[in-house]
Amino acid sequence: MLSTPDLHTSPYNYVGVDGLQLRYRTYGTGRPLLLLHGWGGSIESMTTVFAEFMKDRAVYALDLPGHGKSEKPPTPWSTTDFTNCVLKAMDLLELKRPDIIAHSFGGRVAIQMASLHRERVGKLVLVDSAGVLPPRPLKYKMRVAIAKVAKFFGKYGGFVGKSLRNFVYSKVASKDYMAAGEMRETLVRVVREDLTDLMPQIKTPTLLIWGENDEDTPVSSGVTMQKLIEGSELIVLEHAGHFSYIDQATQFGLLARRFLRG
Repeated sequence: MLSTPDLHTSPYNYVGVDGLQLRYRTYGTGRPLLLLHGWGGSIESMTTVFAEFMKDRAVYALDLPGHGKSEKPPTPWSTTDFTNCVLKAMDLLELKRPDIIAHSFGGRVAIQMASLHRERVGKLVLVDSAGVLPPRPLKYKMRVAIAKVAKFFGKYGGFVGKSLRNFVYSKVASKDYMAAGEMRETLVRVVREDLTDLMPQIKTPTLLIWGENDEDTPVSSGVTMQKLIEGSELIVLEHAGHFSYIDQATQFGLLARRFLRG
């Protein structure tokens, strides 16, 4: 693993895409590598991966719209909107056919890019990626039903209704939802999107890396992706959760480097 002090020589910059200022960071020369973080993350979320590759690759990391220090979309977005935005940013940065390492929500964007815009993507590493709708247990469905009732009272119940809604949300809503703020409608929209129909269209070499204890995007999602993406390989890291690339940083670096070098 490379030493993180070298990161200080890599400044942050901004690129304008359709009126939105997006923060990005780049360093190095060689084959381009694009890093896409997960929901609620930022460039900083991918620091260990950036550090792993920055001395022998041209590494680019981007704050997705509404994340980190990039500006928020003016309206609720779908994954397609994020994908188109990233593609336009790549054009402006003259980033041609990069390999991609994408975590969680960033995986949604990468899946769309690799399936619908094949000529834009080199090799693909999906890490604890979203994109498969996991089976929902009864407990989850009950939480959703309670939240819908609370939303109704919040809309029509005045101050008391809003207080009740906020209290219920604090008990049943996910951490991502509670932290999403103005991005909540976007979050709700993207987490409902099932991208499995796109996966058989991915022809680029693909490595799937998962944490065995991932509770946000379970290993079963990785198994589904491995079946649908032709020629893909799934590796499950022991003693790792949803941020497997951090929990097992050394092993992740070795696996990703070996795959991208081959």
